[in-house]
Amino acid sequence: MLVARFKVQVRPEYLYEMAALIAAVEAPSRELPGVVEFDVLRSLSEQNTFVVNEVFEDRQALERQNLLPEVAAVLDLVGRGALTRDLEWTVWDATESL
Repeated sequence: MLVARFKVQVRPEYLYEMAALIAAVEAPSRELPGVVEFDVLRSLSEQNTFVVNEVFEDRQALERQNLLPEVAAVLDLVGRGALTRDLEWTVWDATESL
């Protein structure tokens, strides 16, 4: 099991576009085999901050999701300078017991 966290802080002029693009990733991601959970969060204290928490059965499920055109659209917007700082992308392996 893999747990992933994607966090972005968006420039105000890109806020609504980023919100729409992230929302567009949700439905196709949840339909993919191996995607256990996909949750989008928006900060109440920092309105321009989005966090996506995801749980995957395995690395292949994560890779399938990363191939979605909707994910590419989010990354394209990131590449066009939509963020106020670097995106945060962390993946944890939750299959091993401590």
